[in-house]
Amino acid sequence: MAQDRERIISFVKKYLKDRPQPGPFIPGQTPVPVSGKVVSGLDMQYMIEAVLDGHWTEGRFAEEFEERLASFIRVRYCSIVNSGSSANLLALTALTSFRIPEDRRLKKGDEVITVAAGFPTTINPIIQNGLRPVFVDIEPGTYNASIDSIMEAVSSRTRAVFLAHTLGNPFEAQTLRTLCDELGLWLVEDNCDALGTKHRSVHTGAFGHLSTCSFYPAHHITMGEGGAVLTDDPLLHKIVRSLRDWGRDCSCATGADNACGKRFTQQHGDLPYGYDHKYVYSELGYNMKVTDMQAALGLAQLERLPTFIRRRRENFSFLHMFFRELYDSFILPEWSMHSQPSWFGYPLTIRDTAGFTRGELLKFLEQKKIGTRLLFAGNVTNQPYFKNYDFRWRSVGKAEGNRIVLPNTDIVMDRMFWIGVYPGLNIEMINYVTKSFKEFLASR
Repeated sequence: MAQDRERIISFVKKYLKDRPQPGPFIPGQTPVPVSGKVVSGLDMQYMIEAVLDGHWTEGRFAEEFEERLASFIRVRYCSIVNSGSSANLLALTALTSFRIPEDRRLKKGDEVITVAAGFPTTINPIIQNGLRPVFVDIEPGTYNASIDSIMEAVSSRTRAVFLAHTLGNPFEAQTLRTLCDELGLWLVEDNCDALGTKHRSVHTGAFGHLSTCSFYPAHHITMGEGGAVLTDDPLLHKIVRSLRDWGRDCSCATGADNACGKRFTQQHGDLPYGYDHKYVYSELGYNMKVTDMQAALGLAQLERLPTFIRRRRENFSFLHMFFRELYDSFILPEWSMHSQPSWFGYPLTIRDTAGFTRGELLKFLEQKKIGTRLLFAGNVTNQPYFKNYDFRWRSVGKAEGNRIVLPNTDIVMDRMFWIGVYPGLNIEMINYVTKSFKEFLASR
């Protein structure tokens, strides 16, 4: 049997080595994606090994991935889940658990400070838990909220801050964590776009009481679909694990029985004494686990994460050198001198004096087969689902009649976009992108 397994793996390696490689880049014909997965033979090999194991739900690959990701970010605990969006939901929901001390537990109507410019699933868990999002404006160039704006938003009902590092550019995480601890607030750190970013020599994802990652194909590494919740707090880890695993009270690994030795010897609520601990539920949970095939892919990708980070930074630096010459047309990205971003994309905001619109430029780039994206929801309070439901939310911004305006967020909604820096882009593609921008501007 072992020999058959080795023959299969050997055949897979040969197949992957001999398969046709992508053709040369042809400007104007070959797409220049804004993001995407970068896969190798090792990815396929690990997934085949997981299939041959026959375990399929989370197993040895999941366990090793959790250990290695936690070690990379330098936190104690990691729980992998089925998406980054699920990770955000689990992280915030954990803070509503009855196991959290009464004075720290999030309760319906409590306020959570966040930003309106970003991805909806940083905001949606606040609403889904009956909490109240409080939106603060962002800073031009960094696309993150300033410490001053966050502190301005704090009220007697504030219990947490939930922010993402925008496109890999970190907010002032160390200062914010210190202030949150002083004020008795939770910090939840959405690290989905920033895996590998460092702030003050510490990896982002290590500052929050809880942090999250995403492994969707567009992100720094992929499991196809997947995410993670990380923490240094053993109680929060236990809650997240329970919420992820149907809400069960038992902490036995999948396929394991009676690791605690008390499976049939405990009293749980009003259940009969000795009720099987594997079927005791202490949280209102879900099944948000991943398969071991996904974890195997993630583990192979994790081995190349340092290379991916380096390539992202190189592509970003090349673009930044080019766009410095176009400062009159674009607001360029800015970042703290204390940060080393692992960039998710290269953000650009068209100046109101540029003489062209975002729509005109993006249409031109699309015709050139150059991918672009907006900053996700723009101003989320303008999105249809925010208009169609009666959410309770507060905004810290300039008032215009009955409408609260977040000026920089609205600029992002109207004039900002980003282009790719992911490792699948080579220098020929980057050169083609810059030449296309020059062509567009010359035609204005």
